[in-house]
Amino acid sequence: MKRITQDLPGLLATLDPDADLAHRHLWLIHLLDWVRAPKPSVEDCAQRVRLLVEAFEDDAAARQRLKAWWQRFTDTVDITALLADFGFAPRTNMFSELSERVRYKLLPSTPETSDASELFMLAMPDEFDARWLNGLDAPLLERIAALLRPEGQEAEARGSSFWQHSLLGSITYCAGQILSTGFSPELRLRMDEQARIEQPFHALIHDVESLRVEVLHALRTNDRRDAAEARLRERLDACRAAVASVYTHFESEGISVGLVFRLRQLRARILRVRRLLDCLLADNRAAETASLLANLVAVGRERRSLRALLATNTSLLAAKVAERSAETGEHYITRTGQEYRSMVAKAAGGGFMMAFTTLMKFALYALGLSAFWGGLAAGINYSISFVLIQLLHFTVATKQPAMTAPAMAAKLKDLQAGEAIEEFVDEVARLVRSQVAAVLGNVLVVFPMVLLLSLGYAQLFGHTPIDGPHAIAVLDSLNLLGLSPLFAAFTGVLLFASSLIAGWAENWFVLRRLDSVIRYNPGITRWLGARRADRWAHFWRKNISGFAANVSLGLMLGLVPAFAAFFGLGLEVRHVTLSAGQIGAASAALGWQVLHSDLFWWAVALLPVNGALNVTVSFYLAFRVALRAHNVSGVDRSRIYAAIRRRLRTAPLSFFRP
Repeated sequence: MKRITQDLPGLLATLDPDADLAHRHLWLIHLLDWVRAPKPSVEDCAQRVRLLVEAFEDDAAARQRLKAWWQRFTDTVDITALLADFGFAPRTNMFSELSERVRYKLLPSTPETSDASELFMLAMPDEFDARWLNGLDAPLLERIAALLRPEGQEAEARGSSFWQHSLLGSITYCAGQILSTGFSPELRLRMDEQARIEQPFHALIHDVESLRVEVLHALRTNDRRDAAEARLRERLDACRAAVASVYTHFESEGISVGLVFRLRQLRARILRVRRLLDCLLADNRAAETASLLANLVAVGRERRSLRALLATNTSLLAAKVAERSAETGEHYITRTGQEYRSMVAKAAGGGFMMAFTTLMKFALYALGLSAFWGGLAAGINYSISFVLIQLLHFTVATKQPAMTAPAMAAKLKDLQAGEAIEEFVDEVARLVRSQVAAVLGNVLVVFPMVLLLSLGYAQLFGHTPIDGPHAIAVLDSLNLLGLSPLFAAFTGVLLFASSLIAGWAENWFVLRRLDSVIRYNPGITRWLGARRADRWAHFWRKNISGFAANVSLGLMLGLVPAFAAFFGLGLEVRHVTLSAGQIGAASAALGWQVLHSDLFWWAVALLPVNGALNVTVSFYLAFRVALRAHNVSGVDRSRIYAAIRRRLRTAPLSFFRP
């Protein structure tokens, strides 16, 4: 809707309490536009409001029209929708709320509405509105209230009663929503035992009704009213404590984004009731009302924000994903010489398996499948290979950084002393040398293994797995001077994404208690037997994260390039271990003369860059998520960087050997 800014006399002249609903509301929108325009400051807005009040005070006819307009407004607009509902989802489901916010973004609203929430978002769409509302002084607010107050003792009482009834009705409505959510089984069963014993939600409505009776039928100084208010505030605190106890359940039982969303909605409603109480029982009700409206402006901004919804309701899920990844990542950091040698051996085993994966990739390519089916076949090939490597307790180097980053970030929470920083640098050195060992173990085995297997294949069938032109094309695609470094960085993003999927899958497994289902479900135990069911439960609980990471990574490596090609993006993947295997296959096809080819050496030069980008990008992204998940802030990063540089100068080999 196009904003129209009029002058003050024009606004007073167009005020018509007998106009239709849309035009009465348009007048309010234009009035607020005039208060804000042009290029406003808080002082300018306060001065304009003062001029507006003076104009109405000096013009008796305009003042009468304003009172009539306000009477029509309160008769036709549902204020409760604004006071009690504004900022809350109509359904306690995050994804329905997400679609609702998308609708707010795409579809404009109309002032022809009796819903005060919709009108409020149209009239006060900017966060600056909250600032100038808070900038209005108490005497000015009292003058505004006097302008809107009906004349005559009976009419004045009726006007005061309207606002009082609106606040009480909104408190009652909010309390009903709190009660409904607090009684839901998924929350009630996750509260701690003390909260269930105290039953804080049971008497909430009774306390609200007690306050209503005291407010409507007793004097403002009545001790009974004060006691009723105190009981209700204590009840709200008890409800909030009960809600907080649910969060401790997440530590061991997993996180649901939908449950987090409902918890945040419930806590926000409790805070809304407290704010409505402040407005209802304040000595200076006009100032408290302005503060309430300013708060609703901020709520409205957040109500329309997709980023705020996703950020606030996925932060705990990110924390749990990072935490579970950290538990896994600890196993990939070597701290002793024996662990270092074990890592090299596991990486060599992974390189051995990836040699067969590389040759199978060329075999699938020879089938000439379409882009999608070829990508799917390649993804299944990678997934099977990664799962076998996991089951054989081998390792693929590039999968580790996204798991080790959360383990590293968890240590940043204790960076308060010099010893803590040195311990963190020690951990960085251990991580770097673990990655170097794993990458070297993969690459130094996969290249000769593919070369030997290709030569053996040539002895059996009379030709290598790929011919000369194809081999040249492979080496050319792995050229350091081309787009391969960009593709290597993109592969790091896929590696990071697979770690998120792994953490999410394990969280989902724990949340649904599937290990307990497998172990104790009568139908499953009848089919498997009790001992075998117990073994399967332990197996899946231990390996679900790895299976999810491996299968998702394999499918992404195969399918993402196919989907990217469909959209004309031309993205490819460059996994350092697979790239080394491809160079081995190309070398077998071209023979000894490959050593005289620039393409060969440029492809070999890509390998350290490829490995570094795979590792660095996935580690960086996972590290950022882990920092946010652990709420690490205010860390003196310059001290950390200085300590790392000092270690590089004094003991550079500590980053490469145990």
